[in-house]
Amino acid sequence: MNKSFDKLRCGLWNCSLLRGRMRALLAGIFISILIVQGAGCSSESRPQATEKIKLSFRHVWIQEHNAQMLKIVSEVIKQFELDHPNVRVDFEGLDQTVHREQRLKSEMVTGNPPDIFVLFSGAEIEPYARAGRLLDLSGFLKENSMDDGFYDLSLWRFGSGVYGLPIEGFVEPVYYNKQLFAELGLSVPTNWDQLVQVITRLKAAGLVPFSLGNQERWPGAMHYHYFLQRFAGSAVIDQIVKGKGSFMNADYEQATERFLEFAKLSPFPTMSDTRSIDYAEKLFLDGKAGMFLSGSWELNLFQGENSTPGFADKVGVFNFPVLSGPKEASVGLARGYTFGLGLSANLEGERRRAALDLVKAIYAPDVQRRIVYESFRLPAMKIAVDYHRTGPVFKQIVDLLEASPTAFVPYDNALPPALQEPFFQVAEQLIAGNVSAQEALQRLEAQLQQYYELIGK
Repeated sequence: MNKSFDKLRCGLWNCSLLRGRMRALLAGIFISILIVQGAGCSSESRPQATEKIKLSFRHVWIQEHNAQMLKIVSEVIKQFELDHPNVRVDFEGLDQTVHREQRLKSEMVTGNPPDIFVLFSGAEIEPYARAGRLLDLSGFLKENSMDDGFYDLSLWRFGSGVYGLPIEGFVEPVYYNKQLFAELGLSVPTNWDQLVQVITRLKAAGLVPFSLGNQERWPGAMHYHYFLQRFAGSAVIDQIVKGKGSFMNADYEQATERFLEFAKLSPFPTMSDTRSIDYAEKLFLDGKAGMFLSGSWELNLFQGENSTPGFADKVGVFNFPVLSGPKEASVGLARGYTFGLGLSANLEGERRRAALDLVKAIYAPDVQRRIVYESFRLPAMKIAVDYHRTGPVFKQIVDLLEASPTAFVPYDNALPPALQEPFFQVAEQLIAGNVSAQEALQRLEAQLQQYYELIGK
Protein backbone atom coordinates (compact mmCIF):
# COMPACT_ATOMS: atom_id res chain seq x y z
CA MET A 1 0.00 0.00 0.00
CA ASN A 2 2.82 2.28 0.77
CA LYS A 3 4.27 1.49 -2.59
CA SER A 4 0.99 2.27 -4.25
CA PHE A 5 0.79 5.53 -2.42
CA ASP A 6 4.35 6.34 -3.44
CA LYS A 7 3.51 5.63 -7.07
CA LEU A 8 0.43 7.79 -6.89
CA ARG A 9 2.31 10.55 -5.18
CA CYS A 10 5.05 10.31 -7.72
CA GLY A 11 2.55 10.26 -10.55
CA LEU A 12 0.75 13.27 -9.19
CA TRP A 13 4.04 15.04 -8.76
CA ASN A 14 4.99 14.22 -12.32
CA CYS A 15 1.57 15.31 -13.54
CA SER A 16 1.89 18.47 -11.54
CA LEU A 17 5.30 19.06 -12.99
CA LEU A 18 3.95 18.41 -16.46
CA ARG A 19 1.08 20.75 -15.87
CA GLY A 20 3.48 23.41 -14.66
CA ARG A 21 5.61 23.05 -17.71
CA MET A 22 2.52 23.11 -19.92
CA ARG A 23 1.30 26.25 -18.18
CA ALA A 24 4.67 27.87 -18.72
CA LEU A 25 4.63 26.85 -22.35
CA LEU A 26 1.08 28.10 -22.85
CA ALA A 27 1.89 31.30 -20.99
CA GLY A 28 4.88 31.85 -23.25
CA ILE A 29 2.78 31.26 -26.32
CA PHE A 30 0.06 33.62 -25.01
CA ILE A 31 2.57 36.34 -24.24
CA SER A 32 4.09 35.92 -27.69
CA ILE A 33 0.64 36.26 -29.24
CA LEU A 34 -0.02 39.42 -27.22
CA ILE A 35 3.31 40.88 -28.28
CA VAL A 36 2.57 40.15 -31.92
CA GLN A 37 -0.95 41.51 -31.62
CA GLY A 38 0.31 44.54 -29.76
CA ALA A 39 2.84 45.17 -32.46
CA GLY A 40 0.07 44.85 -35.02
CA CYS A 41 -2.17 47.31 -33.18
CA SER A 42 0.72 49.73 -32.84
CA SER A 43 1.39 49.50 -36.58
CA GLU A 44 -2.24 50.16 -37.37
CA SER A 45 -2.36 53.17 -35.04
CA ARG A 46 0.55 54.85 -36.79
CA PRO A 47 -0.12 56.73 -40.08
CA GLN A 48 0.65 54.50 -43.00
CA ALA A 49 3.26 55.72 -45.45
CA THR A 50 1.26 56.61 -48.56
CA GLU A 51 2.43 57.74 -51.95
CA LYS A 52 2.24 61.48 -52.57
CA ILE A 53 -0.51 62.70 -54.88
CA LYS A 54 1.06 65.17 -57.31
CA LEU A 55 -1.08 67.73 -59.11
CA SER A 56 0.12 70.07 -61.84
CA PHE A 57 -1.47 73.54 -61.87
CA ARG A 58 -0.56 76.07 -64.59
CA HIS A 59 -1.46 79.73 -64.20
CA VAL A 60 -0.74 82.94 -66.14
CA TRP A 61 -0.48 85.38 -63.21
CA ILE A 62 3.11 86.38 -63.94
CA GLN A 63 2.77 90.13 -64.58
CA GLU A 64 2.71 92.96 -62.08
CA HIS A 65 -1.02 93.59 -62.30
CA ASN A 66 -1.56 89.92 -61.36
CA ALA A 67 0.69 89.97 -58.29
CA GLN A 68 -2.17 89.98 -55.79
CA MET A 69 -4.04 87.26 -57.64
CA LEU A 70 -0.91 85.11 -57.60
CA LYS A 71 -0.46 85.77 -53.87
CA ILE A 72 -4.03 84.76 -53.03
CA VAL A 73 -4.04 81.50 -54.99
CA SER A 74 -0.52 80.62 -53.77
CA GLU A 75 -1.66 81.00 -50.18
CA VAL A 76 -4.74 78.84 -50.80
CA ILE A 77 -2.50 76.12 -52.25
CA LYS A 78 -0.06 76.34 -49.35
CA GLN A 79 -2.87 75.92 -46.82
CA PHE A 80 -4.35 73.10 -48.88
CA GLU A 81 -1.05 71.23 -48.81
CA LEU A 82 -0.85 71.67 -45.03
CA ASP A 83 -4.38 70.29 -44.68
CA HIS A 84 -3.64 67.48 -47.15
CA PRO A 85 -0.06 66.36 -46.39
CA ASN A 86 -0.27 63.59 -48.99
CA VAL A 87 -0.86 66.12 -51.80
CA ARG A 88 1.76 68.22 -53.54
CA VAL A 89 0.79 70.91 -56.05
CA ASP A 90 3.23 71.95 -58.78
CA PHE A 91 2.11 75.57 -59.30
CA GLU A 92 3.71 76.80 -62.54
CA GLY A 93 3.40 80.23 -64.17
CA LEU A 94 3.57 80.78 -67.92
CA ASP A 95 3.05 83.68 -70.29
CA GLN A 96 -0.63 83.84 -71.24
CA THR A 97 -0.09 83.78 -75.00
CA VAL A 98 2.40 80.90 -74.80
CA HIS A 99 0.04 78.93 -72.56
CA ARG A 100 -3.10 79.65 -74.53
CA GLU A 101 -1.91 79.65 -78.12
CA GLN A 102 0.93 77.14 -78.01
CA ARG A 103 1.30 74.83 -75.02
CA LEU A 104 -2.33 74.11 -74.18
CA LYS A 105 -3.37 73.56 -77.79
CA SER A 106 -0.51 71.12 -78.28
CA GLU A 107 -1.28 69.33 -75.00
CA MET A 108 -4.93 69.00 -75.94
CA VAL A 109 -3.95 67.34 -79.21
CA THR A 110 -1.76 64.80 -77.42
CA GLY A 111 -4.23 64.38 -74.58
CA ASN A 112 -1.78 65.44 -71.87
CA PRO A 113 -2.85 68.82 -70.41
CA PRO A 114 -1.96 69.89 -66.84
CA ASP A 115 -4.30 68.64 -64.11
CA ILE A 116 -5.60 72.16 -63.39
CA PHE A 117 -5.02 75.12 -65.69
CA VAL A 118 -6.17 78.59 -66.67
CA LEU A 119 -8.83 78.32 -69.35
CA PHE A 120 -10.82 80.74 -71.50
CA SER A 121 -14.42 79.83 -72.19
CA GLY A 122 -16.68 80.38 -75.17
CA ALA A 123 -15.68 78.92 -78.50
CA GLU A 124 -12.28 78.02 -77.08
CA ILE A 125 -13.53 75.16 -74.92
CA GLU A 126 -15.74 73.56 -77.59
CA PRO A 127 -13.04 71.53 -79.39
CA TYR A 128 -11.48 70.52 -76.06
CA ALA A 129 -14.82 69.38 -74.63
CA ARG A 130 -15.78 67.66 -77.89
CA ALA A 131 -12.50 65.70 -77.79
CA GLY A 132 -13.11 64.63 -74.19
CA ARG A 133 -10.10 66.51 -72.80
CA LEU A 134 -11.92 68.53 -70.12
CA LEU A 135 -13.45 67.26 -66.90
CA ASP A 136 -17.20 67.84 -66.67
CA LEU A 137 -17.83 69.83 -63.47
CA SER A 138 -21.63 69.70 -63.47
CA GLY A 139 -21.63 66.92 -60.86
CA PHE A 140 -19.13 68.85 -58.72
CA LEU A 141 -21.40 71.92 -58.81
CA LYS A 142 -24.44 69.91 -57.69
CA GLU A 143 -22.61 68.09 -54.90
CA ASN A 144 -21.40 71.40 -53.46
CA SER A 145 -24.66 73.33 -54.02
CA MET A 146 -22.92 75.69 -56.45
CA ASP A 147 -25.31 75.28 -59.40
CA ASP A 148 -26.66 78.80 -58.95
CA GLY A 149 -23.53 80.25 -57.38
CA PHE A 150 -22.14 82.01 -60.47
CA TYR A 151 -23.39 85.05 -62.35
CA ASP A 152 -23.00 83.44 -65.77
CA LEU A 153 -21.85 79.96 -66.79
CA SER A 154 -23.36 80.05 -70.28
CA LEU A 155 -19.98 80.20 -72.03
CA TRP A 156 -18.66 77.32 -69.92
CA ARG A 157 -21.38 74.89 -70.99
CA PHE A 158 -21.14 72.43 -73.84
CA GLY A 159 -24.00 70.01 -74.31
CA SER A 160 -25.11 68.97 -70.84
CA GLY A 161 -21.71 69.53 -69.23
CA VAL A 162 -19.88 72.41 -67.55
CA TYR A 163 -16.21 72.40 -68.56
CA GLY A 164 -14.60 75.04 -66.38
CA LEU A 165 -15.47 77.80 -63.92
CA PRO A 166 -14.88 81.56 -64.17
CA ILE A 167 -12.67 82.88 -61.40
CA GLU A 168 -13.40 86.55 -62.05
CA GLY A 169 -15.53 88.84 -64.15
CA PHE A 170 -14.05 91.58 -66.29
CA VAL A 171 -14.87 94.61 -68.38
CA GLU A 172 -12.72 96.42 -70.97
CA PRO A 173 -13.08 100.20 -70.52
CA VAL A 174 -10.90 103.09 -71.59
CA TYR A 175 -8.97 104.46 -68.62
CA TYR A 176 -8.00 108.10 -68.89
CA ASN A 177 -5.89 110.55 -66.91
CA LYS A 178 -8.38 113.13 -65.61
CA GLN A 179 -5.62 115.52 -64.60
CA LEU A 180 -4.08 115.60 -68.09
CA PHE A 181 -7.50 116.02 -69.68
CA ALA A 182 -8.29 118.92 -67.36
CA GLU A 183 -4.96 120.64 -68.03
CA LEU A 184 -5.54 120.41 -71.80
CA GLY A 185 -9.22 121.31 -71.59
CA LEU A 186 -10.31 117.95 -73.01
CA SER A 187 -13.60 116.17 -72.49
CA VAL A 188 -14.28 112.45 -72.66
CA PRO A 189 -14.84 111.61 -76.36
CA THR A 190 -18.22 110.10 -77.20
CA ASN A 191 -17.98 109.94 -81.01
CA TRP A 192 -15.43 109.64 -83.82
CA ASP A 193 -14.84 113.38 -84.35
CA GLN A 194 -14.25 113.97 -80.66
CA LEU A 195 -11.90 110.99 -80.49
CA VAL A 196 -9.82 112.41 -83.35
CA GLN A 197 -9.68 115.77 -81.57
CA VAL A 198 -8.50 114.24 -78.30
CA ILE A 199 -5.81 112.19 -80.06
CA THR A 200 -4.59 115.29 -81.93
CA ARG A 201 -4.45 117.48 -78.81
CA LEU A 202 -2.64 114.86 -76.73
CA LYS A 203 -0.01 114.37 -79.44
CA ALA A 204 0.48 118.13 -79.74
CA ALA A 205 1.20 118.22 -76.00
CA GLY A 206 3.92 115.59 -76.43
CA LEU A 207 1.83 112.81 -74.91
CA VAL A 208 0.92 109.36 -76.20
CA PRO A 209 -2.85 109.25 -76.84
CA PHE A 210 -3.33 105.52 -76.19
CA SER A 211 -0.80 103.52 -74.21
CA LEU A 212 -0.19 100.15 -75.88
CA GLY A 213 2.21 97.26 -75.54
CA ASN A 214 1.31 94.93 -78.40
CA GLN A 215 4.06 92.36 -78.14
CA GLU A 216 1.43 89.71 -77.39
CA ARG A 217 -0.92 91.14 -80.08
CA TRP A 218 -4.18 90.72 -78.18
CA PRO A 219 -4.02 94.25 -76.64
CA GLY A 220 -4.11 95.79 -80.14
CA ALA A 221 -6.93 93.44 -81.14
CA MET A 222 -9.01 94.92 -78.29
CA HIS A 223 -9.09 98.21 -80.18
CA TYR A 224 -10.03 96.49 -83.44
CA HIS A 225 -12.93 94.52 -81.97
CA TYR A 226 -14.43 97.75 -80.64
CA PHE A 227 -14.41 99.17 -84.16
CA LEU A 228 -16.06 96.03 -85.56
CA GLN A 229 -18.69 96.04 -82.83
CA ARG A 230 -19.41 99.74 -83.22
CA PHE A 231 -20.25 99.32 -86.93
CA ALA A 232 -21.83 95.87 -86.95
CA GLY A 233 -23.18 95.32 -83.46
CA SER A 234 -23.07 91.73 -82.23
CA ALA A 235 -25.18 90.10 -84.94
CA VAL A 236 -22.31 89.37 -87.35
CA ILE A 237 -19.95 87.82 -84.81
CA ASP A 238 -22.83 85.78 -83.37
CA GLN A 239 -23.50 84.29 -86.81
CA ILE A 240 -19.81 83.55 -87.33
CA VAL A 241 -19.66 81.69 -84.02
CA LYS A 242 -22.76 79.68 -85.00
CA GLY A 243 -21.08 78.61 -88.23
CA LYS A 244 -23.31 80.67 -90.52
CA GLY A 245 -21.52 84.01 -90.81
CA SER A 246 -18.84 85.72 -92.84
CA PHE A 247 -16.23 88.45 -92.40
CA MET A 248 -17.02 89.71 -95.89
CA ASN A 249 -19.80 92.17 -95.19
CA ALA A 250 -20.30 95.92 -95.57
CA ASP A 251 -20.33 96.74 -91.85
CA TYR A 252 -17.03 95.00 -91.18
CA GLU A 253 -15.48 96.64 -94.23
CA GLN A 254 -16.53 100.11 -93.07
CA ALA A 255 -15.28 99.35 -89.57
CA THR A 256 -11.90 98.18 -90.87
CA GLU A 257 -11.54 101.24 -93.11
CA ARG A 258 -12.23 103.44 -90.09
CA PHE A 259 -9.71 101.45 -88.02
CA LEU A 260 -7.09 102.18 -90.68
CA GLU A 261 -7.90 105.89 -90.34
CA PHE A 262 -7.47 105.51 -86.60
CA ALA A 263 -4.07 103.83 -87.08
CA LYS A 264 -2.91 106.63 -89.41
CA LEU A 265 -3.39 109.09 -86.56
CA SER A 266 -0.49 107.28 -84.80
CA PRO A 267 -2.35 107.02 -81.50
CA PHE A 268 0.08 104.50 -80.01
CA PRO A 269 3.69 104.68 -78.79
CA THR A 270 6.41 104.05 -81.35
CA MET A 271 7.33 100.40 -81.91
CA SER A 272 4.27 99.32 -79.95
CA ASP A 273 4.46 95.87 -81.58
CA THR A 274 7.70 95.24 -79.65
CA ARG A 275 6.49 96.71 -76.34
CA SER A 276 5.30 94.61 -73.43
CA ILE A 277 2.10 95.05 -71.47
CA ASP A 278 4.24 96.15 -68.52
CA TYR A 279 5.61 98.96 -70.69
CA ALA A 280 2.08 100.13 -71.54
CA GLU A 281 1.06 100.07 -67.89
CA LYS A 282 4.08 102.09 -66.81
CA LEU A 283 3.57 104.65 -69.59
CA PHE A 284 0.08 105.35 -68.30
CA LEU A 285 1.09 105.26 -64.63
CA ASP A 286 3.91 107.75 -65.30
CA GLY A 287 1.43 110.23 -66.81
CA LYS A 288 2.94 109.99 -70.31
CA ALA A 289 -0.21 108.64 -71.96
CA GLY A 290 -3.67 110.15 -71.83
CA MET A 291 -5.69 106.95 -72.32
CA PHE A 292 -5.30 103.22 -71.88
CA LEU A 293 -7.75 100.68 -73.29
CA SER A 294 -7.43 97.62 -71.11
CA GLY A 295 -9.35 95.41 -68.70
CA SER A 296 -10.58 95.70 -65.14
CA TRP A 297 -7.72 93.36 -64.24
CA GLU A 298 -5.53 96.49 -64.22
CA LEU A 299 -7.32 97.99 -61.23
CA ASN A 300 -4.78 96.94 -58.60
CA LEU A 301 -2.14 99.04 -60.40
CA PHE A 302 -4.22 102.19 -59.90
CA GLN A 303 -5.31 101.57 -56.31
CA GLY A 304 -4.24 99.31 -53.50
CA GLU A 305 -1.15 98.80 -51.37
CA ASN A 306 1.34 98.67 -54.26
CA SER A 307 -0.08 101.55 -56.32
CA THR A 308 1.32 105.06 -56.61
CA PRO A 309 -0.18 107.15 -53.79
CA GLY A 310 -2.90 109.47 -55.09
CA PHE A 311 -2.88 108.08 -58.64
CA ALA A 312 -6.34 106.52 -58.30
CA ASP A 313 -7.81 110.02 -57.94
CA LYS A 314 -6.48 110.88 -61.40
CA VAL A 315 -8.04 107.88 -63.15
CA GLY A 316 -11.41 107.98 -64.88
CA VAL A 317 -13.12 105.39 -67.07
CA PHE A 318 -15.39 105.55 -70.10
CA ASN A 319 -16.86 103.25 -72.71
CA PHE A 320 -15.24 103.29 -76.15
CA PRO A 321 -16.79 106.05 -78.29
CA VAL A 322 -19.53 105.49 -80.86
CA LEU A 323 -17.89 105.38 -84.28
CA SER A 324 -20.80 105.02 -86.70
CA GLY A 325 -24.47 105.85 -87.10
CA PRO A 326 -26.97 104.72 -84.49
CA LYS A 327 -27.28 100.95 -84.12
CA GLU A 328 -28.99 99.03 -81.37
CA ALA A 329 -25.75 97.40 -80.15
CA SER A 330 -23.18 99.94 -81.36
CA VAL A 331 -22.48 101.16 -77.81
CA GLY A 332 -21.83 97.71 -76.33
CA LEU A 333 -19.27 97.34 -73.57
CA ALA A 334 -16.83 94.44 -73.85
CA ARG A 335 -17.25 92.32 -70.76
CA GLY A 336 -17.69 88.75 -69.62
CA TYR A 337 -16.94 85.83 -67.34
CA THR A 338 -14.64 84.03 -69.72
CA PHE A 339 -11.45 83.69 -67.65
CA GLY A 340 -11.25 80.80 -65.23
CA LEU A 341 -9.98 77.32 -64.46
CA GLY A 342 -10.40 73.98 -66.21
CA LEU A 343 -9.44 70.44 -65.18
CA SER A 344 -8.08 67.56 -67.19
CA ALA A 345 -10.41 64.65 -67.97
CA ASN A 346 -7.44 62.36 -67.24
CA LEU A 347 -7.92 62.86 -63.49
CA GLU A 348 -9.18 59.72 -61.76
CA GLY A 349 -9.65 58.30 -58.27
CA GLU A 350 -7.74 60.01 -55.45
CA ARG A 351 -6.10 62.48 -57.80
CA ARG A 352 -9.48 63.63 -59.10
CA ARG A 353 -10.82 64.00 -55.56
CA ALA A 354 -7.74 65.99 -54.52
CA ALA A 355 -8.00 68.28 -57.57
CA LEU A 356 -11.70 68.94 -56.96
CA ASP A 357 -11.05 69.61 -53.26
CA LEU A 358 -8.45 72.22 -54.27
CA VAL A 359 -10.88 73.83 -56.71
CA LYS A 360 -13.50 73.92 -53.96
CA ALA A 361 -11.00 75.71 -51.70
CA ILE A 362 -10.26 78.33 -54.38
CA TYR A 363 -13.95 78.99 -54.99
CA ALA A 364 -14.81 79.29 -51.30
CA PRO A 365 -16.70 82.56 -50.60
CA ASP A 366 -13.95 83.96 -48.34
CA VAL A 367 -11.31 83.40 -51.03
CA GLN A 368 -13.56 84.92 -53.69
CA ARG A 369 -14.03 88.00 -51.51
CA ARG A 370 -10.25 88.27 -51.13
CA ILE A 371 -10.03 88.28 -54.93
CA VAL A 372 -12.42 91.25 -54.98
CA TYR A 373 -10.96 93.24 -52.08
CA GLU A 374 -7.26 92.51 -52.54
CA SER A 375 -6.92 91.98 -56.28
CA PHE A 376 -9.80 94.26 -57.29
CA ARG A 377 -11.39 91.74 -59.66
CA LEU A 378 -15.08 91.75 -60.46
CA PRO A 379 -16.70 88.78 -58.71
CA ALA A 380 -17.73 85.81 -60.84
CA MET A 381 -19.70 84.30 -57.96
CA LYS A 382 -22.79 85.62 -56.22
CA ILE A 383 -21.10 86.66 -53.01
CA ALA A 384 -21.80 89.58 -50.71
CA VAL A 385 -19.45 92.46 -51.60
CA ASP A 386 -19.12 95.85 -49.96
CA TYR A 387 -18.19 98.10 -52.88
CA HIS A 388 -17.23 100.89 -50.50
CA ARG A 389 -14.16 98.77 -49.73
CA THR A 390 -13.10 98.33 -53.35
CA GLY A 391 -11.71 101.80 -54.05
CA PRO A 392 -12.61 104.75 -56.30
CA VAL A 393 -11.69 103.32 -59.72
CA PHE A 394 -13.43 100.01 -59.00
CA LYS A 395 -16.62 101.93 -58.15
CA GLN A 396 -16.40 103.77 -61.49
CA ILE A 397 -16.18 100.39 -63.26
CA VAL A 398 -19.30 99.17 -61.45
CA ASP A 399 -21.14 102.39 -62.33
CA LEU A 400 -20.07 102.05 -65.98
CA LEU A 401 -21.40 98.49 -66.08
CA GLU A 402 -24.73 99.57 -64.64
CA ALA A 403 -25.01 102.45 -67.11
CA SER A 404 -24.16 100.38 -70.22
CA PRO A 405 -27.32 99.25 -72.04
CA THR A 406 -25.65 96.42 -73.92
CA ALA A 407 -22.53 94.26 -73.75
CA PHE A 408 -20.60 91.92 -76.01
CA VAL A 409 -18.15 89.09 -75.52
CA PRO A 410 -14.61 90.10 -76.57
CA TYR A 411 -13.72 88.67 -79.97
CA ASP A 412 -10.74 86.67 -78.71
CA ASN A 413 -13.20 84.80 -76.46
CA ALA A 414 -16.03 84.58 -78.99
CA LEU A 415 -13.97 83.35 -81.95
CA PRO A 416 -13.02 79.67 -82.27
CA PRO A 417 -9.38 78.91 -81.29
CA ALA A 418 -8.41 78.48 -84.95
CA LEU A 419 -9.43 82.10 -85.62
CA GLN A 420 -7.89 83.79 -82.60
CA GLU A 421 -4.31 84.00 -83.80
CA PRO A 422 -5.28 85.13 -87.34
CA PHE A 423 -7.46 87.82 -85.76
CA PHE A 424 -4.56 89.06 -83.63
CA GLN A 425 -2.23 89.07 -86.63
CA VAL A 426 -4.66 91.00 -88.82
CA ALA A 427 -5.19 93.63 -86.12
CA GLU A 428 -1.41 94.02 -85.78
CA GLN A 429 -1.00 94.42 -89.55
CA LEU A 430 -3.79 97.01 -89.68
CA ILE A 431 -2.16 99.04 -86.91
CA ALA A 432 1.11 98.98 -88.86
CA GLY A 433 -0.72 99.93 -92.08
CA ASN A 434 0.65 96.87 -93.87
CA VAL A 435 -2.66 95.58 -95.20
CA SER A 436 -5.81 97.05 -96.73
CA ALA A 437 -9.25 96.59 -95.24
CA GLN A 438 -10.27 94.24 -98.04
CA GLU A 439 -7.12 92.14 -97.70
CA ALA A 440 -7.49 91.93 -93.92
CA LEU A 441 -11.03 90.65 -94.12
CA GLN A 442 -10.19 88.24 -96.93
CA ARG A 443 -7.47 86.69 -94.76
CA LEU A 444 -9.89 86.25 -91.90
CA GLU A 445 -12.52 84.85 -94.24
CA ALA A 446 -10.08 82.29 -95.66
CA GLN A 447 -9.25 81.07 -92.15
CA LEU A 448 -12.94 80.97 -91.27
CA GLN A 449 -13.85 78.85 -94.30
CA GLN A 450 -11.01 76.44 -93.52
CA TYR A 451 -12.38 76.12 -90.00
CA TYR A 452 -15.93 75.52 -91.22
CA GLU A 453 -14.66 72.82 -93.58
CA LEU A 454 -12.72 71.20 -90.75
CA ILE A 455 -15.72 70.98 -88.43
CA GLY A 456 -18.20 70.19 -91.19
CA LYS A 457 -20.21 73.39 -91.15
